[in-house]
Amino acid sequence: MLKTLMPQLRASARLLALLAFNLLGAAIVLGMGLWRRLGGSGAATPAIVQWWFRRVTPILGLRIHVEGEQARSALIVANHISWLDIPVLGALGPVGFLSKAEIRQWPLIGWMAAQIGTLFITRGGNQTAALIQRIETRMREQRPVVIFAEGTTSDGRQLRGFYPRLLAAGQQPGIDVQPVAIRYGTNAEPDPIAPFIDDDALIPNVWRVLCQPRTQVQVHFLPPIVGAGMDRRALASQCETLIAQALEVPIVARATAKPRKPEVAAQ
Repeated sequence: MLKTLMPQLRASARLLALLAFNLLGAAIVLGMGLWRRLGGSGAATPAIVQWWFRRVTPILGLRIHVEGEQARSALIVANHISWLDIPVLGALGPVGFLSKAEIRQWPLIGWMAAQIGTLFITRGGNQTAALIQRIETRMREQRPVVIFAEGTTSDGRQLRGFYPRLLAAGQQPGIDVQPVAIRYGTNAEPDPIAPFIDDDALIPNVWRVLCQPRTQVQVHFLPPIVGAGMDRRALASQCETLIAQALEVPIVARATAKPRKPEVAAQ
């Protein structure tokens, strides 16, 4: 009986801890906002946000294994599997995120994301030029930004073709692009719970994650690419190829939805 109830008891304890820590995070974010209104500097914000993510990931049951090193200042281009990708990458470095506008409407989380400087993009909103400028500004300030260039999540068994327009900031001189491969579970046994895909709802997905004893995550920081002068389609193609090779998964072209094997990227 107890063995049957253990996942629910574990999830309940983690959920209470997560709610309490989110309230603490909201208080911290509110304090940072008041500090800036009073004329204080926001220079410490990225470090504070990383501190918060590093303490949230154990509550979620995440066990993160890292290969490679995050570049000090780069446009980070990663594959996208779950909402968990954000706390995972946020725990590994002081980064900002480019996120879909729908997340801005999530209770508490959306407000907190906006307050810490998350950039939101509306589908079909023709915001590319403005976003490029904002991302470039952050890069110049040594503040890496994470882009999930697939534009949506996948189950981790394949990689969707990247949207080139999202990588336009990486074409600017002095801004490197760093591909990052994220995997939940292993190649032999991909995690079936972590992916947040199709018509899955957030709350049920969070509950299933919390029920797991642990969620293994592998993050591979690949060598940065000098994107200055590159065609953005070529830059997107090189990023997706390197990530697909690291994950050992096929690339699925958006137009045809047919898988294709990754080719060796041009060096």
